[in-house]
Amino acid sequence: MDAEPLHVNARGMKCPWPALRAARAMRSADAILIEADDPIAPGELTALAQQQGWAFSALDGQRFTLSRQG
Repeated sequence: MDAEPLHVNARGMKCPWPALRAARAMRSADAILIEADDPIAPGELTALAQQQGWAFSALDGQRFTLSRQG
């Protein structure tokens, strides 16, 4: 069974902080749910996921999931 994703609250943080918080969380989790309201965050999180070989999904405009593939 899949574990609950690790929750990361990056609301109010300007990039690159949401991506840095996500990258730190990715070290110890197989999936993360990140909340980020900087309009640049989706692009940076997408790039981070691609770089690490993780799947990226936007749940809505400010909530995103990244998960280890495979």
